[in-house]
Amino acid sequence: MLRRAMFRCGELCSRVFAVEFDLRAEPLYFTLSSSPQVLHHDHQRLFGDCGKLFSLHVQSENRIEKAQTHAQIKHKLSSTLSRDCDVFEASSFIPDDENSVVKGFFIRDKSTTTLSEDLLNTLRQSKTVCMFSYKREGQYCWQELWSPVSPVKESVRQYITPATAAKHHPSTLNIRNSDVFYSMDEAYKVLQECTDIIPESKAVLKLVDEQLEISSGDAYPVIVIEGLDATGKTTLTEALRESLNATLLKSPPQCLTSFRQRFDSEPPLIRRAFYALGNYITAAHIGKESLRAPVIVDRYWHSTAAYAIATAVSGRVENLPRLDSELYQWPGDLLQPNLVLLLTVNPEERLRRLRDRGQDKTVEEAELELNQLFRLKVEEAYKRIQNPACIIVDASPSPQEVLQQVQRLIRNKCHL
Repeated sequence: MLRRAMFRCGELCSRVFAVEFDLRAEPLYFTLSSSPQVLHHDHQRLFGDCGKLFSLHVQSENRIEKAQTHAQIKHKLSSTLSRDCDVFEASSFIPDDENSVVKGFFIRDKSTTTLSEDLLNTLRQSKTVCMFSYKREGQYCWQELWSPVSPVKESVRQYITPATAAKHHPSTLNIRNSDVFYSMDEAYKVLQECTDIIPESKAVLKLVDEQLEISSGDAYPVIVIEGLDATGKTTLTEALRESLNATLLKSPPQCLTSFRQRFDSEPPLIRRAFYALGNYITAAHIGKESLRAPVIVDRYWHSTAAYAIATAVSGRVENLPRLDSELYQWPGDLLQPNLVLLLTVNPEERLRRLRDRGQDKTVEEAELELNQLFRLKVEEAYKRIQNPACIIVDASPSPQEVLQQVQRLIRNKCHL
C-alpha cells in the first residue's frame, strides 16, 4: 500500500531523489537503477560506511493530513533521536512536474542504539509514510523498503545512481498554492478543509466573508512599506500617517490577532493560507479607506510571499525560483498598491535595533537573527517580486532623513 502511494506520484524509478546534505551547496541528487552504479565522491560522503541509513517520505491525497504528518515527524525526529543521528531534509520529485514533490527526511544513524529503528517502527503505523533503508556493498549502495523485522518480501533491490543537479531546486515545484497563494479561493479552500480539525478556521472564514465587500470609485494612493523587522517600518509609517493625513493599516489585520498563535503552530500549508486570507481582508479595508484619504500599509503581500518562498526553499540564495519565475507575480485578484517601498539596513544595525526593542519574536523573525542564509533569501525574494516591484530605500540614516527621502518618492510617484 505504501509503495502504491508513492507510485501514484509517478513510478519510483522515474523519480529523482534529493537530500539536503550540505545547505551551503546543491542537494545531492540520485535516481534508482536495477544495475549497480559506482557512487560519486559526494554521494560516498552521504552513503559511505558510517552507520545505518534510512529515509522516509510522506505522501497522501489529503493535503492537510500530509502537511500535518510531515510536521509531526519533523518534531519527533528532532526531539527523539540522539546526537549521533544526522537528519537531513529530503524529497523525491518528477523533473518539471509541478506539485510532484514528496517531502521527507534522510536519517544517518551513527549511534549504537536502536532509537532510530524504534522511532521508524512507530511511524510506520501511518498509512501516509513510506520508509526505505540503504545497504552498502563495496562501491555500491541500494535502496529497499524498510521493515523492522526482516527485508520486505516484495521489495526489489534498487541501486543508488548519482544524478545531475536539477535545473531548478525541487521545492519550487510545490510553492504555488501551497506556500504562496495566488488567489483568495485557493487559500479559502485550505481553511475549509481544516474546519473539522481546527475549529478556529470557521471563525476566520466568517471574517473573510463579512469583510470582503468590493469598494468602487476614485481612490487616493495606497503606499506599502515593507522590510525585515527593525528596519524602521513602524516609525516611518506613523510619520507618514501624520504628514500625509493618511490612514494607517497593518497586515495581518487586527481582526486576526487572536488567531495568529493558533495558526503559527500549524504546518506551512495551513499557516500560509491563513496569512494569505489576511491580505484579502486588508485589501478590503484598503478599498474602503482609500475612498477617504491616502492609505499607508505596514506590510502586505510582498512580506507574505518573500517569507514563504525563503522558508520553502532550503539552502542557498541560488536555490530560489529563477528571476523570471511566475511565482514572483502579484495575485490577479488582490488589490494592488500604487507604491511599494522596501526599507533596508545593514545586518549589524538591524540586530542592534532588535536587541534594543527587546520584544518577543515569531519563529521566522528569530531565525532571521540566527540564519544568515535565510535572511539573504528573504531580502532577495522581496526584490524579485513584480507588478508591483519594490523600490529600495536605505533606512540607515536618521528617521527624519528617511522620512524626507520617502516623501520625495511619494511626491514623484503618487503626486501627493
